[in-house]
Amino acid sequence: MEYLSGYLLAIIETGGLFAPLLFIGFHLLRPLFFLPVVFICITGGVLFGTVLGTFYSIVGITLSSLLFYRMVQWAPKTFNKLVAIKQKLIGKNTSLTTSQVALLRLVPFIHFHLLSLCILEVSSNFKGYMKSSFFSNIPLAVVYTSIGRSLSNLSPITAISILLGLLPLIYLLRRKEIIIKWEDFFQDQTQKNSA
Repeated sequence: MEYLSGYLLAIIETGGLFAPLLFIGFHLLRPLFFLPVVFICITGGVLFGTVLGTFYSIVGITLSSLLFYRMVQWAPKTFNKLVAIKQKLIGKNTSLTTSQVALLRLVPFIHFHLLSLCILEVSSNFKGYMKSSFFSNIPLAVVYTSIGRSLSNLSPITAISILLGLLPLIYLLRRKEIIIKWEDFFQDQTQKNSA
């Protein structure tokens, strides 16, 4: 990872005026290289500073969300497979709010596009999806760009305590309704009665 970080820094630093475009392009190519979003945001803070790095990261992450939306529209079978995986991981009738997604994006090991899928499921149209994506991307870009170096130097105990501190917030910001489909409810009842 350090070798890749040095290589990325060298490319962007020699980019001159095109460095911001190269950086935003790395956000779009990030899934192909299996790089975490956090890594790119921290690199943006190192290269451009807090303000510009945050701005470029928000632009790059939002364009990445747009690209995900378009890819899902072009490949509906892949979308159905992703929904099945999401239902296995999170639950069949669970839907996350934009604030929950924004908090979960701060957790580095949760997949970025899994959370984009959660936003896509609760959005009614493209405009709603992009608005929710934009607002959920802001905390990620601000936190990891501005204090990225500090977070990378934290002890494991401090990092775990921060993650455990986020869990109650995720619970408190949850959607307060549960939707159970008619067929699922009665299917579960008939299975219990037959057993």
